[in-house]
Amino acid sequence: MDSKLYVTYNDIHKAVRKLAREIEESGFDPDVIVAIGSGGFIPARIMKTFINRPIFAVGISYYGIDNKPSGVPQKIQWIDEVEKKLAGKKVLLIDEVDDTRATLSYCVSELLRHQPREIAVLVIHNKKKKKNADFPAEIQRYFPAVEVGDQWIKYPWDADDIEMHDAKNKSMEENRV
Repeated sequence: MDSKLYVTYNDIHKAVRKLAREIEESGFDPDVIVAIGSGGFIPARIMKTFINRPIFAVGISYYGIDNKPSGVPQKIQWIDEVEKKLAGKKVLLIDEVDDTRATLSYCVSELLRHQPREIAVLVIHNKKKKKNADFPAEIQRYFPAVEVGDQWIKYPWDADDIEMHDAKNKSMEENRV
């Protein structure tokens, strides 16, 4: 049996819908969405369906082409005129997974330099493990949809063959029962 966690587009959509309800119930009403690329792009777009806010995309690279951590996240794409777009705004930061937290923490620190009113962090999956970084005290809202172990997560947007990917998800689900 494959020990990876195979996630479908349907799983992602349901998780984002659940998170949209949690955000609304919390009273957090973001002005903008910031999506961390590339994993946060699709969840952010789905979230826009539920909360209809503008999306800004940022690119932050933590893993090299060999899929090994580079040690320090680096900006590869950032928001133009960021001060005008973020200062005094409530920001919903979205990524697909909170693994080591290095990328999320780095992005939060960069966003805080532009003095948003508040930042909430949303992830589809939070890996239950020791993180390499903590969020600063300014982060009071953290919305993970699903808590998972420290396993490799296979997202549908990374699949070469989506039918095979979905079949592995189905097999994984059947073996859980």
